[in-house]
Amino acid sequence: MEMKHSLHLSQTQKLIMTPRLQQALKLLQVPTLELQQILKQEVLQNPLLEEVDEVTEQEDIDKEASADEQNNEEPEDPAEEDPIDWSEYLQDGSLDRTYVPPTESSVEFLEKVPATRTTLAESLLEQLHFLNLPAEHMLIAEFIVGSIDERGWLVTSVDDIALALDRPVVEVENVLRLVQALEPAGVGARDLRECLLIQLDARGDRESLAWRMIHDHFDHLVNRRFPEIARLLKVSVQDVQEAADGIASLHPRPGTLVSSEDPKYVVPDLLVERVDEEYVVMLNDKNVPRLRISAAYGDVIAANKRKPDATDAEKQTREYIQGKLASAKWLIQTIEQRRRTMIKVMNCIVREQREFFDKGIAFLRPLTLAAVARQIDMHESTVSRVCSGKYVQTPRGVFELKFFFSSGLATDDGEDVSARTAKNIIKGLIDEEDKMDPLSDQRIAELLHEKGLQIARRTVAKYREQMQILPARLRRRVA
Repeated sequence: MEMKHSLHLSQTQKLIMTPRLQQALKLLQVPTLELQQILKQEVLQNPLLEEVDEVTEQEDIDKEASADEQNNEEPEDPAEEDPIDWSEYLQDGSLDRTYVPPTESSVEFLEKVPATRTTLAESLLEQLHFLNLPAEHMLIAEFIVGSIDERGWLVTSVDDIALALDRPVVEVENVLRLVQALEPAGVGARDLRECLLIQLDARGDRESLAWRMIHDHFDHLVNRRFPEIARLLKVSVQDVQEAADGIASLHPRPGTLVSSEDPKYVVPDLLVERVDEEYVVMLNDKNVPRLRISAAYGDVIAANKRKPDATDAEKQTREYIQGKLASAKWLIQTIEQRRRTMIKVMNCIVREQREFFDKGIAFLRPLTLAAVARQIDMHESTVSRVCSGKYVQTPRGVFELKFFFSSGLATDDGEDVSARTAKNIIKGLIDEEDKMDPLSDQRIAELLHEKGLQIARRTVAKYREQMQILPARLRRRVA
């Protein structure tokens, strides 16, 4: 077989992710709060971008009006005209008011300063210092506190703690009991059983029926074998049921009662308001910086252009400003495109889910990203980026945009029903069931068939588990 070198030409089409395209996709995906930080950073990095406030905007309008009234200036020499048409960037109202309508009034923004929060470890150490423990016991107690996870459970065995500190196991056990006596009740437990027992001891319910159920028959309690517990403890099934209800009020993860996380505030990116019989979609971007091209650098480029003997430094300055000008223009156009895309997607959602906005969640229709993309003539990935991590405030509450997208289930009349609607129906059936004879998944599927909804038993089980609802045998009550 003969091998030889050869040259040939071919044409292919490839999608190249340029830096500008990557920036456009990033700005489309980020929520409003993150967009504010990105734009403020861009203003610091690009000298041709400036933030517009209400006072500056009004002064510019007054200057333009005064210039129109005078209108006595002589036209410039065409030979000295700047090749960059600055009026395209500086006098175009669409760029000065990029993504906030000029009629909107400014709203004072008050930053939310979170209150100082105490962690679980800090809370336990503070309580330990009030006990005046000996130094060797305090060392063990601090090691135990450091081995407690966010649930409030001890994740290191007593033997390992004793080995690490070179202390007797009995001494570590005694210090652990001191830690378990701290608040919140149940902290320092090694498993769920011990956690519940500690909480009952703190209530003064030691040796009560609930305490004996947990201490002696925890496996039967977990599997809700109440008749078996009643037989072993020689009490009525009703008493066992009442004790189980009391146990249900205990906290299985006491550490979460002392939260170290700041509350997370959801700021809606879009607003949907009802005006007469129509729903109006608006962007909630009043606090987003409003950008425009700085006019000061137009004079710099024009001055350099008029110098036939411009130095290399002046030419580099002109090239630098032209590059920043192109970047600033691209950013403003990208933000405007983001604004139009978000409103277009939300308008499509409102049209498709009109019955939900009028009547509630029971009328939520199945909707996919592909269906919305086809209607607004965009790619499905673009719609996905618009909906990612963004929220909308509606007359029915604040929802994530992905809430309106779900698969569908067929009905006898040929129309599809949203999976969220099916879950809502299932939850309603379970809430209204006879607690002494709860509905099985098969029975729920049969009731949905009677309502005309075609759904399998395994689908009912999947939706029930997603809603964190126990199966029928664990929902059954004996009294």
